[in-house]
Amino acid sequence: MTILDDTVPTAATTPTVADLTGAERCPQVLDDYAKREIRRAVLTAVCVPGYQVPFGSREMPVARGWGSGGLQITLALAGPDDAVKVIDQGDDEGVNAVNLRRLVTTSTGAEETSDPREATVIQTRHRIPEDDLRNDQVLVLQVPVPEPLRGVERDMRELARMHAEADYARMWVSLYEDKVRNGVITRSTGYPCVVHDRYVIATTPIPRWDVPRLHQAPFLSLFGAGREKRIYAVPPESDVIPMTFDDVPFEVEHTPGAACSLCGSAESYLVAVPGGDAERWVCSDTDWCRRRRHPDTSERLDDDREDGR
Repeated sequence: MTILDDTVPTAATTPTVADLTGAERCPQVLDDYAKREIRRAVLTAVCVPGYQVPFGSREMPVARGWGSGGLQITLALAGPDDAVKVIDQGDDEGVNAVNLRRLVTTSTGAEETSDPREATVIQTRHRIPEDDLRNDQVLVLQVPVPEPLRGVERDMRELARMHAEADYARMWVSLYEDKVRNGVITRSTGYPCVVHDRYVIATTPIPRWDVPRLHQAPFLSLFGAGREKRIYAVPPESDVIPMTFDDVPFEVEHTPGAACSLCGSAESYLVAVPGGDAERWVCSDTDWCRRRRHPDTSERLDDDREDGR
């Protein structure tokens, strides 16, 4: 995974097709100039946490709004030495996840994996894996709407002014009106947060369950919005504080007595599924749930990887 590589192949340095083998022959979705631009945008985003960095979003073989921003970041960062995990709502086998994973691996030559402990790059839509991620891993989140203030202001020039002056009074008023009208703050996904005591960001449609896991996280989080042509970041060990009032503490989703009907977990993020007469709950993170149900299989796989088998 290379972020700092700004070199562009020239006619003298570019190998011929006959010289290329294996992963080097993979079809390239992004050219080297596009990758360099995205890497520079990523570096700027890391240096200014929460700031939305504009970039020249390219046409991707997926519709804008279906992960093209996150896909471009992953394609720009991943290489043959990386292992890539792609999940959709926590599921590795969703149609969106399978297609994006195939596109990334064939284009970059990276290995694919469903185990977040093996992955160096994790691209996700609306979830953070239940496993604790490390400081050598990058989490790439697909973002449909990067502007957290879009619900309170439509004028782009006014939005730019509000961010420049850290004028987030309208967002506070919006949260207060929500609390007064409904008794609780009803915003469940994309909860606005202040990063590094400066910028308010949209945490994408991840559930509130995942918001505290961004605070002082050891891993780098990158947010890509292809349709809006924006990239922003939460660097490792950064403060990510949900916008809330002193007398209204931030709370995550919780259903008393609910537990996964497959693995029995009550400590993971659960989603309801149709189950006959009674409502049934299962873990959103399918790989984490599978490893809880079959720990012996997971341990054997871990031993095989350590032995090089």
